[in-house]
Amino acid sequence: MTPSLPRRPRWRSLALLALCLAPLLWPLQHLAERYYRSELVSQNRQTLDLFVANLLGTLHRYETLPQILGDLPALRSTLQSPTDPQVVDHANRLLKDICDQTGAEVMYLLDPSGNTLAASNWQAKDSFVGRNFAFRPYYSDAIAGRVGRFFGMGTTSGKRGYFFAAAVHEGARVVGALVVKVDLDHTETLWGKTPEQLVLTDQHGVVILTSRPEWRFRATRPLTDEEHQAIASIQPYPTQAPQPLSLDDQAWLMQTHPIAETGWNASILAPRALIDRPVRTVVAIGGATLLVVMLLLGLMMQRRRNYLDRIAFEAKARRELEMRVIERTSDLEALNSRLKQEVLEREQAQQELVRVQDEVVQAGKLSVLGTMSASISHELNQPLAAIRSYAENAEVLLDHQRTEDARGNLKLIGELTGRMASIIAHLRAFARRDRHALESVALQPALDDALALLAKRRRAMAVELFRDLPDAPLWVQAGETRLRQVLSNLLANALDALTEKANPRCLWISAEQTADGVALLIRDNGPGFTRESLARAREPFFTTKTRTQGLGLGLAICDTLMRALGGELVLANHPQGGAQLTLRLRSAPPGVNLQPPEDPSA
Repeated sequence: MTPSLPRRPRWRSLALLALCLAPLLWPLQHLAERYYRSELVSQNRQTLDLFVANLLGTLHRYETLPQILGDLPALRSTLQSPTDPQVVDHANRLLKDICDQTGAEVMYLLDPSGNTLAASNWQAKDSFVGRNFAFRPYYSDAIAGRVGRFFGMGTTSGKRGYFFAAAVHEGARVVGALVVKVDLDHTETLWGKTPEQLVLTDQHGVVILTSRPEWRFRATRPLTDEEHQAIASIQPYPTQAPQPLSLDDQAWLMQTHPIAETGWNASILAPRALIDRPVRTVVAIGGATLLVVMLLLGLMMQRRRNYLDRIAFEAKARRELEMRVIERTSDLEALNSRLKQEVLEREQAQQELVRVQDEVVQAGKLSVLGTMSASISHELNQPLAAIRSYAENAEVLLDHQRTEDARGNLKLIGELTGRMASIIAHLRAFARRDRHALESVALQPALDDALALLAKRRRAMAVELFRDLPDAPLWVQAGETRLRQVLSNLLANALDALTEKANPRCLWISAEQTADGVALLIRDNGPGFTRESLARAREPFFTTKTRTQGLGLGLAICDTLMRALGGELVLANHPQGGAQLTLRLRSAPPGVNLQPPEDPSA
């Protein structure tokens, strides 16, 4: 019997159950649509009420302004003396100051014929002065004694605005009209970039304010002949035949708020996508939940079958595992004995490696001594020759009873023997094995010893030495012999680097006290390090010299000794050329004696 036969009825039952539960998504969609529609309508109603309140607040702020300003004596004087330049100029400046203080776009004064006598923009290119606005309805309302109200596009400025006008009286007689234009463009900018769109229509159904510029001055309904004639006579729009605005009712959800005070209608249009998108999300979540439930049921059924199979499989595997454990235990015991033997062999190899490394360090030290033997023999031969000469001279002087001169020769012989003893002491201190603990060592004497051992070679190569060392001793934590070996190796390497270089050959040595310890810099003007040399300089037996010049152990030994001293050896190239080696050593308290560790007379 194949294992797939009993699974088909179960998966078929799950599919039938899913088909039965799928119609539940239909009422879920309607509930979600009603919920999100009510939320959107409530939110847009509040937004629309705030916009209408802001718009009416702006209009009310300027509504009574023409009636109040109409009683100003300067304006009456202008209507009485329209040809007097001083009177007109005073009225212009007064209207300009009032505009600046109130925030109105423009104020202007009309005579009984509708001609502009004074205006706040009298200095602008599109000044209203001299223009006739008798065709505007706000003028006829003001001359009739009523408050004129009108929205339209300025024929001079080309800007939209709402106009308030009031009559200027001389007693009971109307002698002119004062008009205040309010800029409503900022009400569109306050709307911001939102999916909802603002539409404000006037009494003709023409869009006068909107958050979509392409809808501006379009008719939302067909216009009658009387409305076309009224539009042609008062010119409220930039066109006398507004184009229709076609909106898809299926794409927008509209809410309208009538403004009885102005005869306008404020509407907010919300894209139906704002409702459809979350509704689709809810339906998708419901469908996904249904699918997850079906999958969970299927998985539970599958796990039950797998559980029974796993019990049988685990019982068989347990028996096989027991047999393998027995076999593996015997293998592990044999492996354990072999590992013990390998550990013993590795420990012996490690001890042998330590011994060999120690021998390599000593061999490197003796190699350096062999290189310096010619220089040391020369240093000893010179004092010996001088001693022989002074001794022979002293014998002659004694024969001639010149004891004082003979005593002077003997004193010179004593100084020369002291010099020879110092040279031998430096050599013995360098050659011996240093196995003492770290101690306080003065850096300058150790450096002097290393330079003394290489003095003849440096002079033979005509290497100019530049020293920049402080007068006070720099005490470091080190071993005297190990520190001398490091300094001798590094200085010898610097001289090797200058071998192939033409004069001038220079060697700089400087030291300073830092916050972390003492830093000693050794720099030459040779060829410097290559990229490969910087990467492999600390490797044993890596060298750029010939076999007769070295084994490649110098820097490896120095790096090992510096780490043993708790310091650091830094290799680099100087920006001006040549190699620069930096020794960083730990500071130590001042020691007792600055003399070499061995008695020169020994």
